[in-house]
Amino acid sequence: MTPVELSRTVLHAVRRAVDAGELSVAVPARAVVAPPGPGGCGDYATNIALQLARPAGQPPRRVAEVLRPYLVDVEGITDVVLTGPGFLNISLHGTAPAALVEEILRHGSRYGHRYGSADAAGAESGRVVRLHCPHDVRAVVVAEAAARILRSQGTLVRTSCAAPLDPAWTAVLGVRVDAQGPATAEPPVDVRPVPAPADPLPLGRDAGRWALLHPAAHDRPRIGDEHLRQREGNPLFRVRYAHARTRALSRNAADLHFAAEPGPVTDAASDLLAALADHPRALAAAAAHRAPDRLARHLVTVADAALPFLPTVLPRGGEKPSAAHRARLALAEAVGAVLAGGLSLLGIDAPDHL
Repeated sequence: MTPVELSRTVLHAVRRAVDAGELSVAVPARAVVAPPGPGGCGDYATNIALQLARPAGQPPRRVAEVLRPYLVDVEGITDVVLTGPGFLNISLHGTAPAALVEEILRHGSRYGHRYGSADAAGAESGRVVRLHCPHDVRAVVVAEAAARILRSQGTLVRTSCAAPLDPAWTAVLGVRVDAQGPATAEPPVDVRPVPAPADPLPLGRDAGRWALLHPAAHDRPRIGDEHLRQREGNPLFRVRYAHARTRALSRNAADLHFAAEPGPVTDAASDLLAALADHPRALAAAAAHRAPDRLARHLVTVADAALPFLPTVLPRGGEKPSAAHRARLALAEAVGAVLAGGLSLLGIDAPDHL
């Protein structure tokens, strides 16, 4: 069972509890599932009981107790444990890593995108999120990246800037907005990050955008050549290097006449699998908060978890490719898909060679 399927399963459990008269709530549009936090257990946890407690008029733990039986009898779920004030910690059948990798490879760089959801339905009804920014290069880059992420979640977005963009911003950083001039529609969402202390254009498109997007909006970005250095101390380099390594592994595997095939992987990859499973939640959070920095930092987390794993993918010496190698290659290709898709939403290139 993949994280997306598990999220749907949690919502189905809520719907069954409502239909049985055990809960009196509106079934939410989505349920967040993520790796358990401190004090949690199992493969995933959800706070759906805390979310429903107030509208249900019951304590969160009581809501969790109601939902638990509807989850434990689902095929693929081996156990559900209640922790804290009402978190549901869900253990899945041992094939979950393979299912996760299969889902990522099926969707490719669009893994974590949402279509046919409540957000998309709202978009079809004409509701539009309007992002408006001052005439400031960082504000424009952040607004454009936030719009890309929102659109990946099925939301209609329109961007505007208080004054015409400087042509160099478009030429170097690739930024564009849908409208220029004062906001004329209903009150928009103002995008006003702390301005950059220096001109990012000398860094070029990729490093310049990263320098503006990686820090949180309330933090002053650093504009310097550290973003251009091909060293491990540069987070952008680590993300792009991890992606390039996954592409190289696929090429090398083809030379050895074997291909990726999802399957069980070593426990040493648990942190990497958790980071990949968390990608849809990271995208949803970045969209909800209009915060591309959340996605940027998540990509660093994925890359940092992947880099120690990638050297284990190919056979060594006279070793012949096995099912384990094919499973590790599939996981590596899933990493590449997530990193490429995330960088694309930030407007940054993901080269196959570095």
